Amino acid sequence: MPVTPDQQAEIDELRSQTTPTLRAVSPGMEKHLYVAHDVLDHGFVRVVDYMGDDEAICQAARVSYGRGTKSVQNDEGLIRYLMRHWHSTPFEMCEVKLHVKLPVFVARQWIRHRTANVNEYSARYSILDREFYIPRAEDLAAQSVINNQGRGETLSGDQAEQVLRYLKDDANRAYDHYEDMISETDADGNAKQGLARELARMNLPANIYTQWYWKVDLHNLFHFLRLRADSHAQYEIRVYADAICEVVKDWVPAAYGAFEDYRLGGANLSGKAVECVRKMVAGEKVTQETSGMSKGEWREFMGVVEG
Repeated sequence: MPVTPDQQAEIDELRSQTTPTLRAVSPGMEKHLYVAHDVLDHGFVRVVDYMGDDEAICQAARVSYGRGTKSVQNDEGLIRYLMRHWHSTPFEMCEVKLHVKLPVFVARQWIRHRTANVNEYSARYSILDREFYIPRAEDLAAQSVINNQGRGETLSGDQAEQVLRYLKDDANRAYDHYEDMISETDADGNAKQGLARELARMNLPANIYTQWYWKVDLHNLFHFLRLRADSHAQYEIRVYADAICEVVKDWVPAAYGAFEDYRLGGANLSGKAVECVRKMVAGEKVTQETSGMSKGEWREFMGVVEG
């Protein structure tokens, strides 16, 4: 269960309270504030706080004194210009603080994005819950034969069942031992010294869930989403990125539209690639051998050209 009844009651209470403010408010983001969006089997993403909106990006770019100094069309055009020409600073004026519950192995991928402020649930002070990420059968796949960091064909039948059994049994066995190590009573109820939590946690598997607060500005959030919402990203982190995309789309619709167009849906071409496009438009035949590109670069280029 991603959110317990007590946690949901706390969220409902927070959402029932309103406070007048003079700062910029995004109506689209207000509907997401405090709401937990389920991800995977026990995870979630929820907005704890945010700052700024589309107009704040334009205000920073123009260094204007107030909001609404230009039309909506002009604001959207400016945002698209900023995105198109990689002007990052105005987007840094917007920030969001997220509460994320995620498997530890996903967190270790996520933390490689070192441009955010993070505070993680501490297993030195607190006891982790017995919650593990167990993939759906359709998400179990063999190692890709062409990509060292990707998945290949989906496992099926007895092999898939065996993998799921290993994951469940190993996770629960490790947690049983974790509980026994930190317990201050033995099986007979006699007092004993429990192992320090900071040591006992080393036995827990990487699919156990952790939680953190993650605060990031919009520019760096877009960079995270460009990489992690990509179809080539690992599924278990991509679903978190997809959930965040839905939130950002409502928070800053003009900025997200530009991001979706220029980053998610766009492509960067090298000088050689641009020259090949010009030759193709002129009707010339271009091959990998005449392009000056390596086989890998040519394959990626043709993927963009042919779709």
